[in-house]
Amino acid sequence: MPTPAPASPPAPARLASLDALRGFDMFWIVGADAIGGAIGRLHAGPVGATIAEQLDHVAWAGFRAYDLIFPLFVFMVGVAIPLSLSKYVAAGRPGDAVPRILRRTALLFVLGLFYYGGLTHAFSDLRLMGVLQRIGLCYGAASLLFLYCRPRAVFAVIAGLLLGYWALLAFVPVPGFGAGDYAEGHNLTNWLDAHVLPFRKWDGDHDPEGLLSTLPAIATCLLGVCAGRFLRESPLAGAAKAARLALAGVALLALGYAWGLEFPVIKKLWTSSFVLVAGGWSFLLLAGFYYTIDVRDRRGWAQPFVWVGANALTLYLVSNIVDFNALSARLAGGPVAAALDAVWTGLGGLILALVGAALCILLARFLYRRQIFLRL
Repeated sequence: MPTPAPASPPAPARLASLDALRGFDMFWIVGADAIGGAIGRLHAGPVGATIAEQLDHVAWAGFRAYDLIFPLFVFMVGVAIPLSLSKYVAAGRPGDAVPRILRRTALLFVLGLFYYGGLTHAFSDLRLMGVLQRIGLCYGAASLLFLYCRPRAVFAVIAGLLLGYWALLAFVPVPGFGAGDYAEGHNLTNWLDAHVLPFRKWDGDHDPEGLLSTLPAIATCLLGVCAGRFLRESPLAGAAKAARLALAGVALLALGYAWGLEFPVIKKLWTSSFVLVAGGWSFLLLAGFYYTIDVRDRRGWAQPFVWVGANALTLYLVSNIVDFNALSARLAGGPVAAALDAVWTGLGGLILALVGAALCILLARFLYRRQIFLRL
């Protein structure tokens, strides 16, 4: 008689903390960043300047809070992979999940083309590589590696991607600039985009979501896979799991900033040091949300984020078509904003930003309450 397959660890209940963290991340993408900017204008001086600075991308090298938004989302895509695909591995039929993975990857890529204008203009204006395209490629690669690789092999792939990417940029000479020059336009990543990537590039002749930098972005997603697998399979109690996640986050931050002394932390290149720094903050945020929501069961404060996180893709696409800030201006702009500014300079802008964010949350609540979800 055939030997039955070993039983896998029981799958945990759906992680409310993951939905909330995804919504927290998306909240900043679809309009809450305007709140920070408004607060920065409202408070003159170092406090306001610091808030405004942290809610804007660094020009090139360095790391600010707003630089975490995109890699955190890619990380969470990875966290969800073991939670959704482990059943195929446990059943001994990983191949059954491949069509689903390939379909979702292709749909995300096509939606990315649509998001940046689709065929509104000539082919030369088509942005082939973008945010959704990168998410799709990272999801596809990380999912296949999860299905067919053991945990140690996944760790080896992460190390190989990060070290290999560093070696390419450090030792492969770029015409006119040589090797190891990480300045904008002087590095191998930008050079390949300029000479190989067709159609429109976001930054002139190169793209922050370009070809070569997709490789370390896959490592970001795989870090999420490691976190998701740990949450699903570890026999530790919830508080101990959160502590381990936080410890991993601290270790990644230390490694990332140390490596950054030689290989700078640059989001637009998605450098290996950037992967580690962003991964460290992502682990820390996941630990905090998991401990507070899933371990301590303190969920009420996070419900608006759950609404947003449950329809993250829908809201991201809607925000490209519907301008929540313009709607906010119709409701609370003009004389209302002017009157508020007369009371306190910048107060009108803050109210407009708050109304815009509230409109997004209300839409998310409407969709959530009616169980309307966009599934790929």
